[in-house]
Amino acid sequence: MLNDSYLTIASSSESIYKEKGSKFLAFAFQIQNEDEFKNHLLNLKKNHHNARHFCYAYKLGLTDDNYRYNDDGEPTNSAGIPIYGQILSKHLTNVGIIIVRYFGGTKLGIGGLVSAYKTVAKEVLENATIIEKTVQNFYELYFDYEIMAEVMQVVKQNQLHIEKQVFETTCFIEISIRQKEALHLEGLLEKINNLTFKKSEY
Repeated sequence: MLNDSYLTIASSSESIYKEKGSKFLAFAFQIQNEDEFKNHLLNLKKNHHNARHFCYAYKLGLTDDNYRYNDDGEPTNSAGIPIYGQILSKHLTNVGIIIVRYFGGTKLGIGGLVSAYKTVAKEVLENATIIEKTVQNFYELYFDYEIMAEVMQVVKQNQLHIEKQVFETTCFIEISIRQKEALHLEGLLEKINNLTFKKSEY
């Protein structure tokens, strides 16, 4: 059966960790695409322009191949992988974590860095509320006013969520449905005469 549910965080969260004068500020976000993550990173760089490092990791989608992590000048694999490991440990996706480091003058060593980044990444996710979400398909429906009752009956019987609607001589509604139920819905829509529908692209 199609897996269309996933775990993510409900809203942004923050955490702070201090070690030998260095400060690690962690920020976790729910994201839908890479551009959203880049915007968060850009904003943090503007707000923390004196920081030394902006290390991060993020994961998107239901497959295991859409992720990134970055050490941003820290020793190789001392920051990005420990951060990403915490995302994996909680089985999350559509999540990004950025950790801003202010250097305190004392080097922590690779082991110390791994521990610091892992700890603050774990804490920032523990400060967040984890929720389960489902992947939604969106459809645009176009039809004449005369068959509105038939269309709305399908909407009501299948508990579809209406995203947008315009009821005039020619009517338009956009609906959303859980992905694994989409093929069944398409079969119902195809049976309605004089109804045109297409999958919305986002």
